Amino acid sequence: MKVKIAVFGREKLIDRITKYVEDQEDIEIFPFVYTETKEVTELVEKAFMCDIYLFAGSLPYLYAKEKVEKKRLPAVQVDFDEYMILTSFYRVRNHHKQELNRLSIDVMSRRHVDKVLNEMELTNEEIYTYSYENDEPVDINRIARYHENLWNEGKIDYALTSIEEVESILKEKRIPTSCMKIPLLNIERAVDQAKSITTLNQSKSAQIVAGYVQIKEFDLIKAEKGDFQAQQLQLKLHQILLNYSQKTYASVLSNGNDKFVIFGTRGILDHITNHYRDFPLLKEMERALNTSVDIGFGLGLTAKQAEDNAKLALEACTQSNDGTCYIVNERQDTIGPLGVEKEFNTSELYRSLIHQAKLNNELSYNFIDFIEIRNNEPFSSNDIASYYRVTKRSAERTVKKLLAGEVIKVVGEEKPYMKGRPRKLFQLNQ
Repeated sequence: MKVKIAVFGREKLIDRITKYVEDQEDIEIFPFVYTETKEVTELVEKAFMCDIYLFAGSLPYLYAKEKVEKKRLPAVQVDFDEYMILTSFYRVRNHHKQELNRLSIDVMSRRHVDKVLNEMELTNEEIYTYSYENDEPVDINRIARYHENLWNEGKIDYALTSIEEVESILKEKRIPTSCMKIPLLNIERAVDQAKSITTLNQSKSAQIVAGYVQIKEFDLIKAEKGDFQAQQLQLKLHQILLNYSQKTYASVLSNGNDKFVIFGTRGILDHITNHYRDFPLLKEMERALNTSVDIGFGLGLTAKQAEDNAKLALEACTQSNDGTCYIVNERQDTIGPLGVEKEFNTSELYRSLIHQAKLNNELSYNFIDFIEIRNNEPFSSNDIASYYRVTKRSAERTVKKLLAGEVIKVVGEEKPYMKGRPRKLFQLNQ
């Protein structure tokens, strides 16, 4: 099955990407061309049939970031990294005959420029850098004015920009300038990353979810209130589950033993993983029935495996007098109870991520969101890869930084359900 990649960029760049993948039969490119970068926010809405969104540059991603994060769309952007800056410096010196001094440059993050200057043993006294990483929103005219002011003050002889609109503005003002060109290597990496993420998501969607639902102490309720009242509760519970199944594309069955069985795949799995801390289904049931309900979800690669794990999850519910919900995954790790918040100090965690693990702001905030959504449950590098929608290798690099900074610790291993080594499980070191 082909991976459908929506590519957002200018026509020339999309042509380069299309040419790169033309011999790859497992990829299909859907071009979304814009003339002004701000158009990307509307174009994103038209790519709903694609598997993943690829942004050909940092600026189009920043424009679309709010929608991407709100809808949790799988997305990658072509790296704007040290290699791109290094090749741009090469062009400035050799094609445009401009020495690497008295130069202004705009980039998403200045740390890439600083690394290149340090590697080349250049001082940045006469290289002026504008970073728009934290601009909300990004103002193209403000970036152009930054270069123009330096030119008018006689501090620069040349402007290097990452934004074609800025290049056009500066050329109109007859300021020597050029726009950085994205190297083919960066395009290749972005396409490969898009393929990897889509493959990961598709493998996740093949997972089967089974759920067992029962009213707690149902036999006692029948004895106290009679069969009629007990059956009324069962009918109400059945209706709630039918409504839930429609939202999550699942099926509901009665097993004839006062239990209901739910079967589903990606829809129900996404709902569960997005509601570790506040499981609304359980609260809705108890509010409507005025009694406690237990839910056990099981994950598996077959219906039988998922159902067996659901039974184990339901058994875990017997440990509490209140209604609870547990998950047993395909490796038979027990996760839960869902809907019970496990507190952690977000301020302390943020400081640790910045100062000990050396993560940037964006990664730090994303990791805090990841921990909150998972309700501080143990996680693997695969869980991080799935949440961030990055490659496994990228997730493992993040885990290494977290371990080196003593932000997380190893708390066990996942039991292998297929061939391969057991994967380590981690938890906050708080």
